[in-house]
Amino acid sequence: MTTTTATRAALLVLADGRFPAGGHAHSGGAEAAIAAGRVSDPASLEAFCRGRLGTAGLVAAALAAAAAAGANPLLLDEAADARTPSPALRMTARKLGRQMMRAARACWPSPALDALAAARPRGAHQPVVLGLAAAAAGLGPLDAAHAAAYEAVSGPATAAVRLLSLDPFDATAVLARLAPELDRVAELAVAAAESALDDLDALPAASAPLLEIAAEAHAAWPVRLFAS
Repeated sequence: MTTTTATRAALLVLADGRFPAGGHAHSGGAEAAIAAGRVSDPASLEAFCRGRLGTAGLVAAALAAAAAAGANPLLLDEAADARTPSPALRMTARKLGRQMMRAARACWPSPALDALAAARPRGAHQPVVLGLAAAAAGLGPLDAAHAAAYEAVSGPATAAVRLLSLDPFDATAVLARLAPELDRVAELAVAAAESALDDLDALPAASAPLLEIAAEAHAAWPVRLFAS
């Protein structure tokens, strides 16, 4: 197996919802959007995913790229907190980070992962952990950004299949149409991450107020299929 092939395989593992990091239990806001009637078919799912990709997805991709590039993960974790106004989403990000940390350390042992796990026993933000995991797997900042950006839209698409009985082929087609935008977001994230090595304020802080508000409402539901 060539280095390029191995790198791509590792990237697919990181971005796959079946990777044992808990992502399959989270809808990325899709469950609340579906309940509110904002997502009901492939077209509205695509609009939702496009909006999520350009906001929360861009922020996550930049954090992951910066972590993979060698930025201080503890400072990145604080930057992630500052860019996540919703307590429910902060809790979700840390829970996913804790689960990804366990899986990543088993797959790709790394002193950087060990140090972050010790410093953040309750979990660091998932994109920061993903970036360190990508580096431990032999991937670069662009690979980490792609994984984070893809995860930002693949979660809602998968959730829509389960919540709306949407045809899986239609959901996959949505992701395929988003591929050029995903590439663009990953490239923007890497450029921001390079600047952030000198100044973390260069990291994007794109906001999605409706996602934040919906996350708080969703967290209070007595019955729900997804954790977030």
